[in-house]
Amino acid sequence: MKIIDETIPQFELTYPLEQICQCPLEQIVIMDIETTGFTARSSYLYLIGAVFFKDNNWQARQWFSENYSEEDELLADFFSFLINYRCIIHFNGTTFDIPYLTQKCAMLKLPYTFHDFTQVDVYRKFNPFRGLFKLPDCKQSTLEKACGLFREDPFNGGELINVYKEYVKHPDEEALRVLLLHNLEDIKGLLHILPILAVHDLLRCPVHVKKVHAGNYTDHTGATKAELLMELELPVTLPFPVTTMFKQCYCKADGSQATIKIPIYTEEMKYFYPDYKEYYYLPDEDRAIHKSVSNFVSKESRVPATASNCYVRKTAYFLPQWEEIFSPCFIRNYKDKDLFFELTNEVKKDRAGFDNYARHILSTILTS
Repeated sequence: MKIIDETIPQFELTYPLEQICQCPLEQIVIMDIETTGFTARSSYLYLIGAVFFKDNNWQARQWFSENYSEEDELLADFFSFLINYRCIIHFNGTTFDIPYLTQKCAMLKLPYTFHDFTQVDVYRKFNPFRGLFKLPDCKQSTLEKACGLFREDPFNGGELINVYKEYVKHPDEEALRVLLLHNLEDIKGLLHILPILAVHDLLRCPVHVKKVHAGNYTDHTGATKAELLMELELPVTLPFPVTTMFKQCYCKADGSQATIKIPIYTEEMKYFYPDYKEYYYLPDEDRAIHKSVSNFVSKESRVPATASNCYVRKTAYFLPQWEEIFSPCFIRNYKDKDLFFELTNEVKKDRAGFDNYARHILSTILTS
């Protein structure tokens, strides 16, 4: 078995990894494995690569099995190394790397598991949001290119299986270099793309609205419409720009800055009272009133309210919302799913409310 160490020079991680891993940087390890197949029972583990932070530098270590009989030695040394770590970061390791190593340890009757480790699967964290970035897929190599990283290694893992099998028969320095390079670029590449986790963090971190003002835009018919513009300070730095729309809401983000544009609707909306049995409907006025004040209305002018007519109408400025962030909540008609709230003077002065609204808009866009 060979163990190869390398320092990764002049690399500064811009993403606060300690927050998502919930432990110090020195207790975090990034890992990737290379095998001759997809299942532990019918293939061999020949290489494990790890990146870790030590002595104020990022460092890489690779465990390479020079023949098929060294799997148990490789695993024993790797798990001995893991004793000092609490969090493991991988790319789709939930599906492949971790189950493979677990099964391989069981086959070899080795007493190692991953039960005591926190795990961060970068693929699973980012994949739900890849559509925002118009990426063709969520392969690690695709994300590396999007982050401006290009590989020297021209091979994929499948192509290297035969290279390793030939190496076992006839050890060769060039073949060894190729095998190590592919794994090294996998783990270094994963280190470089970690800032994409910032997209996931937008769902759980507060945002700050720096500026709010009204403006105008021209819709597809040529009509001039009003809109609300919010300039945001994001809690994280995005790895590359995002431009997206959702139900006429426009979002553009770059780095730690973002702008959201939301249409302002000037029209009549309805607020539906929650307990219609406590109300009367006034057909002539097309509105509902509470029974406590019904004595002021003749019996001929009122009927028991139903769920579909127990409302009050109002014409005002409204903003959309996809859950009840602001109350009261208005809709256009009974059973409509589009929700709105009134843009009142009180709302305009509510800075914390705009922070919550901006986070609501971002969360809706990211998860839609």
